[in-house]
Amino acid sequence: MSATIALLLGVSALVGTALATWRVRHPAALAFAFMMLGWFVGELAVFHLILQATVVALLVWAGALDDPIGQLGLACLVLSIVGLVAIQRRASTAAAAFERGLRAGLGDDYSDTIAAADPALIQPPPRGQAWRPFRFDHHGVEVVRNISYAAHAKRNLLDIYRPADAPQSPDGAPVVLYIHGGGWIIGDKEQQGKPMLLHLARRGYVCVSINYRLGPRDRWPAQIVDVKRAISWIREHINDYGGNPDFIAVAGSSAGGHLASLAALTPGDPAFQPGFEHADTSIDACIPIYAPFDLTDRAGRRGRASMRRFLEWGVMSSPLDSDVEGWRAASPVWRVNADAPAMFVIQGEIDELVWCEEAADFVAALRECSTAPLVFVEVPGAQHAFEVFNSVRSREAVDAIARFLAAVVIDRRDRA
Repeated sequence: MSATIALLLGVSALVGTALATWRVRHPAALAFAFMMLGWFVGELAVFHLILQATVVALLVWAGALDDPIGQLGLACLVLSIVGLVAIQRRASTAAAAFERGLRAGLGDDYSDTIAAADPALIQPPPRGQAWRPFRFDHHGVEVVRNISYAAHAKRNLLDIYRPADAPQSPDGAPVVLYIHGGGWIIGDKEQQGKPMLLHLARRGYVCVSINYRLGPRDRWPAQIVDVKRAISWIREHINDYGGNPDFIAVAGSSAGGHLASLAALTPGDPAFQPGFEHADTSIDACIPIYAPFDLTDRAGRRGRASMRRFLEWGVMSSPLDSDVEGWRAASPVWRVNADAPAMFVIQGEIDELVWCEEAADFVAALRECSTAPLVFVEVPGAQHAFEVFNSVRSREAVDAIARFLAAVVIDRRDRA
């Protein structure tokens, strides 16, 4: 019995470790399952390592070594443990990858400039948080929940994260709007972005996390219209909560990253602002995280892994063939322009849902037409959703985002 258990556990562990190590895009029907397992193992590698080492000891004690099947299972577990060590070491390289990207996009002296102007903006998150992956420290942060910003009940509510005891600046603190992911059809402001929102609030930012309408009940462009409504609300009301309406950055993960980048590239677009066409929805900085930038797959890379069927089923208002221009208008890569704000594009290296080549295409298109600061980082070994909870890579991403925003804020102050 112990031998059979050893084999089942060993094979399962080895599969999970493999999916956290390599990108597996096909068969496309299994991509989401592959992502979930690889994500859960990859971002919690040290916990899996401890668990699997304990299981090996227990199985050896139970006599699994006495049977060839048990020996095979134990061998799989040992290989998995070796792989988990490699995964954890790979995660530790994220800090260097982020620093290289920031230096390439902001200049080698960006950190010195921040330290001289306002070092409080870039105090890093505590390292011990990775040992408490699902516990989010609200110390020093006040959260004001469920404020209505538009007319669609629960889907148009927002939460504000702000410093609890910090003295208020006369001009207000810089504002960061966060947009959750979920494929435009699921998700909630309570579920994502917590490591970033809490850290930035402790660093003096006023952060806003929103709900927005979701498909298939509410079809495109309802999602981007709600984002624009939220930006308009921030312009009018955020000063009441200690924020500066003259500096708004927008960030988002997955579908939220798509909406963030599209909002940043289309200020004042009347198609996305029905009934409030004259509202100022301009953005000062944008941080799309593993965002799908091209709904049309113009490069033709995805083949059977295309999002087209899903988008036609649950998100878009019309099929691609009958509304090519509408789909292009909804795709950030088709909307790049010379007026794009500063951007920090973050992409997981082994993401199976949003491909890193698409992020690279978006960055290349931006570089051709925009002179605004542009940072691009492929996070080593990172899967989709890698920054949802506390982990090694999540910590480094949050720290890098804070550094990027500090550089943009200080540059804005200097130019003012």
